[in-house]
Amino acid sequence: MHQVEADVGRDWARRRRSDATPHARWQFEQPDGLRALLARLSEQGDECWRDDPEAPSLMDYVARRYASLARKHGLDPWEAASAAFDAMRTNAVRQAVDPWAVVTRAVQVTMIAEERANGLLCSTHQARRPQYSTFHDVDRFCDRTERFPDLEQQLYAEPRDAVDDERSADGQRTTVSVAVDDAIALLVVLGWQDEHAREVVLFICTRLAELGSRAAAYESLRRDRHARALLDVSAVAWNRVLRIVLGSPDPDLGHYRAARGVLLRLMIGEPLQSLLSDLDLVLAVESSVPESTRAAA
Repeated sequence: MHQVEADVGRDWARRRRSDATPHARWQFEQPDGLRALLARLSEQGDECWRDDPEAPSLMDYVARRYASLARKHGLDPWEAASAAFDAMRTNAVRQAVDPWAVVTRAVQVTMIAEERANGLLCSTHQARRPQYSTFHDVDRFCDRTERFPDLEQQLYAEPRDAVDDERSADGQRTTVSVAVDDAIALLVVLGWQDEHAREVVLFICTRLAELGSRAAAYESLRRDRHARALLDVSAVAWNRVLRIVLGSPDPDLGHYRAARGVLLRLMIGEPLQSLLSDLDLVLAVESSVPESTRAAA
């Protein structure tokens, strides 16, 4: 990320180093001198970094000061200088008690992110985020000593459906699998075709497992035209079956039965027979049966 800026900075400092005053280096090496120089550069604007006689000496000193830190992370010293340049233009450095301490910390954080970005083959911005920085570096097959057939067992993973027929320690089916099967059975008893009902319910459960929230899953599925077309369900029937399986997304109905949905009602222990005795639910399911199924019947 900083490589281009580093190359430009290196050439710029080399051209301007001879124009700097002999004593400028010793002024900005101290915190007070750096603060005064940065304040003057800030007042004059960013363009003065190109014309000011002290700026090249400062950048040359920064490159030498952080050269070892850059090499520690496998980077060019002028990449560290580029990171320091970005930090020195901020108010935090100009107002700090020890500006060099703030600059050093900023350079260190940037160098770590640059190293992680190079290893992960991603941007520095992503490498700074905790959810990405915890990953290991990219591992190429050509860099491994093992033969590829020996790696197949490490790469293999058993396929697992989103709502597998999981079993507890005593061999009994879990509440989740029972609830899903009962939801499918409810649709089938009230007019849906067996395979069609299974595909629809499993698709809804998969999205629910991915998003972890009934409201988020409902909103995502409601907008998913591709899923509706894939499952061969009309827009009206799709919205109805979503409301049946997941419940109403209206927050005002949160404490009412309409907001619970079939899956939640089955999960909390309500039997299938109780759902079949709910006249409003039965009418809703019957009205959600796809036209293709009605025509076939």
